[in-house]
Amino acid sequence: MLTKILLADDHALVRSGIKALLMSMPGVQVVGEASDGHEVITLIAEHKPDLVLLDIAMKSMNGLEALRRLRADYPTTKFLMLSMYGSEEYVMQALNAGANGYLFKDSAATELEKALYEVTHGRQYLDSHISREALDTYMKRVAQDGTPVEVLTPRQREILQLIAEGNNTKEIAYQLNVSAKTIETHRAQLMERLSIRDVPGLVRYAIRTGLTTPDK
Repeated sequence: MLTKILLADDHALVRSGIKALLMSMPGVQVVGEASDGHEVITLIAEHKPDLVLLDIAMKSMNGLEALRRLRADYPTTKFLMLSMYGSEEYVMQALNAGANGYLFKDSAATELEKALYEVTHGRQYLDSHISREALDTYMKRVAQDGTPVEVLTPRQREILQLIAEGNNTKEIAYQLNVSAKTIETHRAQLMERLSIRDVPGLVRYAIRTGLTTPDK
């Protein structure tokens, strides 16, 4: 049976390398490529893949936010997250958003193939370097309050990511086709809801919760 895969990563060279690996595997077809979450949302509707191999850290809209928006509309599609980061926060953000698996980018080709097999057959897959015990401890710690970033609306998360990526108010307003005043209002609401008083604090929060990464 042929597995149709949509590949999403904002680095063209990385995407090319992963595609080459996928195309060398029997029964796999790469039906589309995306460089950010917005493209994923467009292409998944067009190609209807069986599985989306989704990088977490992408500019404009990250993989976690794309997954949150797609999960309900594509209940049978499998989502395997790719990341350079393995903190419990990142892994749990992905699982809470509905990911079927989580894999490190530096994993061996054999582990990628194993992950694809497990996920496409309806089983969850976590990278072999991820500690189940650490995840359980983290889950217990946040059980009462939930995952912090989920208290934000999709629009607030989108704006927070753009702020963390270094965009100013006018740039964000232009990208989202709204007024600068609207962005200022959202930023004030973000600070109030998260009890954060300055932009550097918002950036640190965005990095910690996986909305962006230090290299973005």
